[in-house]
Amino acid sequence: MLTYGALLAGLICAGLGGELFVRGTVGLSIAARIPPGIVAATIAAFATSSPELTVAIASALDGTPEISLGDALGSNVVNVALILALAILIAPLRVDRSVLKRDFPAALTVSVLIGALLYDGTLSRLDAAFLLLAFFAWLVAVLFEVRKARSAAPQVLGETKLGRAVVESAVGLGLLILAGRLIVYGATGIAATFGLSEFVIGATIVAIGTSVPELATAIISRLRGHDEVGLGTILGSNIFNGLFVVGVAAGIAPITVSPASAAIPLGLGMVSLALVFPPRSNMLDRWRGGLLVAVYLAYVLATLQAPAH
Repeated sequence: MLTYGALLAGLICAGLGGELFVRGTVGLSIAARIPPGIVAATIAAFATSSPELTVAIASALDGTPEISLGDALGSNVVNVALILALAILIAPLRVDRSVLKRDFPAALTVSVLIGALLYDGTLSRLDAAFLLLAFFAWLVAVLFEVRKARSAAPQVLGETKLGRAVVESAVGLGLLILAGRLIVYGATGIAATFGLSEFVIGATIVAIGTSVPELATAIISRLRGHDEVGLGTILGSNIFNGLFVVGVAAGIAPITVSPASAAIPLGLGMVSLALVFPPRSNMLDRWRGGLLVAVYLAYVLATLQAPAH
């Protein structure tokens, strides 16, 4: 009963936290006179990726940085092929053109870059420095865009107070992180009673659990009509996971992994991004959401059939 209670509590925390976090993110963009998509791709994305960063640091210090690589790459597939797919299935999603210039190329480059660095089966500390350099280069480019957007935006009287937006974002994020842990605990306990192995549980339930912040943010923002927040958070999270999280883990302890095993999340991650690249109408129709779900199911099946070591 405790596991079922934890699962229910996690779902409640995800709903409340997602509502507050999206409200706070939009409030931050209004108060700072910055487009919501930029706030989502940076502050919101980095915050929702805190579970992956925690896993990366802990696993690297324990001498098992391979866990962080698997979690980061797996979360990137979950973010697009499952979470964004659900948002698109709710209703067709409109993509802002600025996202095409800023976040799509960077997110796609992440998979290509990691794949190239893993060609020899190792992510060294030099590779880690290269990943972190690429991350900060992208961040500097975003900051230049922020400066340009802010100078062009008129100051609005009576706009959202910064303090309130910060509090809502912080409380919402706290609830989202708590939700992820509760869902992982509850779902893992339930899955164990059915005799599933730890590898199967980790490859499916834990990966989704660490992506609960992105899941709640994407769904709530979609329901509230803030499409740019959900999409920006997901793409920004993928960039953060691939460049910063993996870079930090490999910087602490070099990562050795079979290129063939990394090819599954890297390859399907790129397929997922290709499916959400919008047409000239800038609209992502529901059929794309259906294809993304199929990609996610293929990822799960491929992962379950891969060796557990």
